[in-house]
Amino acid sequence: MPDTATESAMIYILVALALLALYVLFGYNRLVALRQAWKRAFADIDVQLKQRHDLIPNLVETVKGYAAHESGVFTQVAEARAGAMRATGVAEKAAAESALSGALGNLFAVAESYPQLKANENFKSLQDELADIENKIAAARRFLNNAVAEYNTAIQQFPAALFARSFGFAEGQMFALDEAEKAETKAPPKVSF
Repeated sequence: MPDTATESAMIYILVALALLALYVLFGYNRLVALRQAWKRAFADIDVQLKQRHDLIPNLVETVKGYAAHESGVFTQVAEARAGAMRATGVAEKAAAESALSGALGNLFAVAESYPQLKANENFKSLQDELADIENKIAAARRFLNNAVAEYNTAIQQFPAALFARSFGFAEGQMFALDEAEKAETKAPPKVSF
């Protein structure tokens, strides 16, 4: 006849193992949900970036109508746009979009030299649309970075850190600002009367 103390110990061990297995299962499912959330957030940025990429040719053509001799700027914008559209990973997209932002800055600098262009309704409309898309990209980037931070925190916290790597959970990358964009956001706006 088995010992009741041994049976009780076995039951406690089985219950403890079952609870541990449930904890790992729920922890795994939570990590999967967080990983999917940051992937959805990255897809949202892709949608905004595509809208931006689709707007750029119209903007370039409008500027070309007034400043056809500025072909170097147009080439730079076209190459930066093509690079941004080819980029795949988070870091690669961030770098390519930064280059595109710089090229667009040069395009707008050219536009500043042409008062008729600045007064053109089509150009104003495209500029406003681009500004709206840039705001949406910034919001999507904040959302992505928040989702990535939450996911990264979850895989680094105990006890998930014990099993996350073995189940294939690697750190997500944030969509970081480059140095020029960081300087822009730190600089206060200049006001003159």
